[in-house]
Parts: sequence; structure tokens; C-alpha cells
Amino acid sequence: MTADTLACLLERRAADDRPGLLFEDATWTWREVVAACRERAAALAGVGHVGVLCDNVPELVFLIGAAALGGPVVVALNTTRSREELARDARATDVDLLLWDPPYGPAAASVGLPTLPLATLPLATPTLATLPSAGLPHATPPESRDERGRASGDRAPGELVMLIFTSGTSGTPRAVRITQRKIAIPGLSLGAMLTPDDVVYCSMPLFHSGALMAALAPAVASGAALAVRRRFSASNLLPDIRRHGCTYLHYVGKALSYVLATPPRQDDADNPLRIAFGNEGSASATRRFGERFGCHVIDAFGSTESAVSITPDPSGPAGALGRLPDGIEIRNPATGERCVPAVMADGRLANPDEAIGELVNVAGLGLFDGYYNDEAADAERIRQGAYWSGDLAYADAAGYVYFAGRGTDRLRVDGENLAVAPIEAALREFGGVVEAAVYPVPDPAAGDQVMAALVLDGPFDPAAFAAFTARLGAKAVPRYVRLCEELPQTPSHKVVKRVLVKEAWRTADPVWWRPPTRDATGFRILTEEDISVIEDEFARHGRTHPLES
Repeated sequence: MTADTLACLLERRAADDRPGLLFEDATWTWREVVAACRERAAALAGVGHVGVLCDNVPELVFLIGAAALGGPVVVALNTTRSREELARDARATDVDLLLWDPPYGPAAASVGLPTLPLATLPLATPTLATLPSAGLPHATPPESRDERGRASGDRAPGELVMLIFTSGTSGTPRAVRITQRKIAIPGLSLGAMLTPDDVVYCSMPLFHSGALMAALAPAVASGAALAVRRRFSASNLLPDIRRHGCTYLHYVGKALSYVLATPPRQDDADNPLRIAFGNEGSASATRRFGERFGCHVIDAFGSTESAVSITPDPSGPAGALGRLPDGIEIRNPATGERCVPAVMADGRLANPDEAIGELVNVAGLGLFDGYYNDEAADAERIRQGAYWSGDLAYADAAGYVYFAGRGTDRLRVDGENLAVAPIEAALREFGGVVEAAVYPVPDPAAGDQVMAALVLDGPFDPAAFAAFTARLGAKAVPRYVRLCEELPQTPSHKVVKRVLVKEAWRTADPVWWRPPTRDATGFRILTEEDISVIEDEFARHGRTHPLES
């Protein structure tokens, strides 16, 4: 086995009697963890793909290790998906056996495959032949046997370990092939920051790639203990860190913002945390989290596909992801040409049409090993040997990169292209904003208008908001502002904007707006009468009803 396989990293822990896994009141040494992984691999011999429907529990860690050591491919199913969507995901990934943990038994049973509760897989597991799972539909498919090296027992870097679905924030989730190297390489890189005396805190779901590659993998690579929590809890994060002595925290998306919304205490910085590592945290949230809890926050850029990676530069400008690496370019998705550097004027991007483009790995595919049985999705991402990420960005003359949103996060207002990420970053600086999401809603005449959804920790002051947003420029100021208790989001705390886009101003949440009159610069509450006027305007311009699918 080579060093760039998860199997090799696990084997290095096989005789390690230091703490390896912490969960609630239980502790396993690394030796016990690896032994449990081997037992699961042996017990499930003959199964091709095993689906798992559960929260973060020790058994999921053991199954991932089992997959790396020669057991079945683990298909990490998203617990928030509907029963119909789960059935579709299981069929698309050739699941043979579905394992579940409460409260997901009814959902698992509805999929129509052989199922077993995770509790039937203790340390002394019987062989599969004794389990009620006869008639597995795809057990040990020839393709998986060949590519995983079953005959020789070798664990190769390109061997399939897991299938993990993309977050699906802007479309149908796709199953990404998670290979040995795709887990091991980031594990070795991030593990270089850790020692066996460290403790990694994992509360992000292990059915997404972030927790797998930035929490579990570096713990295995370094020998640090992995402290697992069933589900993320903002109020319990600091007590957990103190309880387990966590020195490294992994986060995704808006998690830091929700922790910052908890009441501050004078002793918040009295904790063992050294590093918080993650992605898609806002510049204000990462700064405030580091200051409040006394740790160094590293916000990196990444995705489940792992084809484009940008290393953070602490000395770079605020809000920058880092410098554009060799082999990564920003290209116009329509023409394929490289975008020009960004020009900033009064803190605003002055040339969005020319500067904003798609992040492209022109040197190859990085760690992307393709989607599972989805040639159309592969073709969308891989063109002429380059990987097109679907993520929008722009870079300044010094090469510092700024995230501009996903491919669906571009608005066209009065003939001008706008990127949502800079607007969101500005709105998060407004007093009382816990989190912000910006998205397009249709304009009655043509193009888009800007709508923002805000989560606040106090009342909304429309006059102060109008004065604050005036600095954005007329076209970037939101026409509509929706006040939410919480934003629709994935379990990894990425906002599902397609829900917000679909609902637009037709929501039970209070919506404030700027009427489109020449002298209207402030915000007022949107009424049913206003909505009727707005929607009648679409008919006058010959456009279909704005909220019809």
C-alpha cells in the first residue's frame, strides 16, 4: 500500500494505543478503531455498495475505515433528503444493502432495498450470510471488483472508497467518486498541522466531503483523536471543545455565524482550541470567531469534487481566498477566454462583465475522479482536458482571488452583471445581521432584481439599512429584504438558494422593499396590494407570472 491511500494511514494506527475516537462518554483507542474497521470489512464481504443513513456515530467511522481496508463501497446518503429522493439516490449508486440508525428506520424501509439497523454491527459481527439480506441486487459488481483490486488485495490510490453526493444547493445532487487518494492527500496535508496530542472536533456531517477530508482524514494521518458529535449544535460547540480538549475544529458554510449568534461570555477565549479550518465562512464571521474564541481561523476554498484548491494567505487582502495557483485560471464560460484583472473603485468591482468568470483547472482534474455513472455530469465539468468548476470568481492585479458565487449566483440588473458574494459580504457588516443570502428575483421588464434574506439578532431598522446599503451602488442595493428566523440550508450549512428564489416575495416572512419610483430611496413593508401591483406589472410587459415554474 502507498502513503497516498486511506488504507495505509489506517494501518499506521493499527498498534496505536492513544485515544482515537471520542463520542459522548465513550472512547476507542486507534488500535480498537482499526480492529473495528477490519471486522466490518470482513462481515460485509460480498456486498458491493452499502448505503448508510445516519448521523455522525462511531459506526459510520468504522464503516468508512472498512471501505478503505477492502470492505464494500460506502454510499453516504443525505439524511435530509425526502424518501423519494433517497430511493433515487440509492438506485443511482447501485446500493445493495442499506444500514440505518434511529430515527431513520422508516425512511430506510421506504427505499425498497434490504436494510439493517447499524446496531446489528457490534464488534463481534456475524458474517453477512447470517443476516436477513438475501437477494442483494448488485452484490460485488464486476466493475467495483476490478477497480478496487479485490483479487490481489492491493489498495491503490484510485480505488473507490465512498460515493458522496454534492450538496445540491443549486440543483440535483450528484454522486462524486471518493477514492483512496482523495481522502489521504488532504489528510496528510492538514495532518501536518497536528500531532498525536491534538483532538479534532467533527460536528459537520460525515456524509459530506468536508468532514471526511478536513476532520476524519487529518486525524487518521496525524494520530490525533477524533471527537465526533451526532449533529452540529451552536450552543454546545464550546462545551464540547472544553469537554474533549479539542484543539482543531472543522466547519462548513454558516456554522461560525450561528455560533457567533450565541450569547457571548467573558471566558469564551478560555478554551484549548488552536485552529478552526473550513470553507465558505464569511470574512466577518471568520475574523470575529478568531477574536472571540482565541484561535486561528483558516477559511479555504474547496468543493466535493476537489479539482480546484486555493491556499489561504493570511497576509492577503480581507475577503480574498488566496492567490491564484499555477494551473488555475478565471475564464469566461461563454468564450473560454481568460478574464482580465478586477478593477476596484470606491470599494466596488468596476468591471464585473470582464473580470468575473469561472474557476478552471487548466492543468488537469486535480483530485477529481469523476461522478458515478453520470457521463453527462462529467462532460459538463470536463472540457478539453480542463475542469470547469461552476464557481464564479475574480482576481485583482496582484493575483488575489475573490469568490463571486456559484454559477447560478450571477444577477443581471439593468444590463449590468452583479456577483452576489460581494453584496452578501457587505450586508453581513450591517449591525445585527447573523447571516445574509442574496439571490435574483425577476424584474417585470427584463433581467433580475436583487433580493436579500437576512437573519437578525434584533429588530430591523429600515432607515439605517437604507443608509448603510447606499454605499453598494444603486444596482446592487436590494429591492426586496426578507427577514427570516433561519435560512433554508443543507446539513453542512450551505444556503439552498433555489428555495428562496422560488418563493421570492411570496412568503409568510416579513418582506421590506424599495418601490421603484424616482424619489423612493427607503424601505417599507411589502403589502398584499403591493404584490398585486408588482405581479400585474409582469403582465403589462408581456412576461409570464414571475413565480410560475
